[in-house]
Amino acid sequence: MRKPRIAITAGDPAGIGPEIAAAAAGAPRVLDVCEPIVYAAPDAGRFAAGVLCGEAGRAAYDTIVRAVDDALHRRVDAIATAPVNKEAFRLAGLPWSGHTDLLAHLTGAPHVAMMFDSPSLRVVLATVHIPLAEVPRAITRPSLEATIELAARELPRLGVATPRLAVAGLNPHASEHGLFGHEEETIIAPAVAACRARGINVCGPFPGDTVFLRAHRGEFDLVVACYHDQGLIPVKLVAFGEAVNVTLGLPIVRTSVDHGTAFDIAGRGVANPDSMIAAVLLAAKLAGPEGPAART
Repeated sequence: MRKPRIAITAGDPAGIGPEIAAAAAGAPRVLDVCEPIVYAAPDAGRFAAGVLCGEAGRAAYDTIVRAVDDALHRRVDAIATAPVNKEAFRLAGLPWSGHTDLLAHLTGAPHVAMMFDSPSLRVVLATVHIPLAEVPRAITRPSLEATIELAARELPRLGVATPRLAVAGLNPHASEHGLFGHEEETIIAPAVAACRARGINVCGPFPGDTVFLRAHRGEFDLVVACYHDQGLIPVKLVAFGEAVNVTLGLPIVRTSVDHGTAFDIAGRGVANPDSMIAAVLLAAKLAGPEGPAART
């Protein structure tokens, strides 16, 4: 049986992506389980390390498009992505805020979610890269139900046969029965109840200041967080460098690092490739004999 072919996209050529992509592709534990193929800008050397520019954002975008096309046509079995820079995307005139919405566009996926997987905590984000002031309007009952259902459906791929899900509240103390807000009673709790009625083992909403600790201690397999920092602060606190970003809902396997482009250390040879290696290893696992690419 052949090893899965994993595309490693080098991300923004001005960031640490090219360094950690190369390090991951050459890591013995990566070579033991897959055939890594680095996708990088053909003229990446012309970009100054640590310098933000739209041309670098466009180069990163073009690399992702090539890798996704190869994944859709089964020339590679999965994609593991090094970080892109959202501001560089904007300077390049690209409308996407990062990988997640870009990959949904390129693959035609109707609903995707960002999950961070680590040995001690898993989190799915109900909203991603939007201003905090827009979060309450973005959390709707249909979108939250779709995210809960997606997480419950995808977790068995990671070895969790019967997932136990928890949903974090939006407001302090999960609003204290409407004392500090209404979203828990009008949106979140009804979405949880509807998903439970469909057979999903999900509970909540629970106060955000305790639910991640409960999951970390083993009470839940995954927490659905209402917004970006609510979910990523606990993940990065307990598992920075070993957590892997997985896009749920795509027709292809895609994993990524748990950090950004780190312009401040780019080109100095000090970037830690551990998260990139973890992303490639998880991509290989998901794309292996039990993965979706092997079944098509």
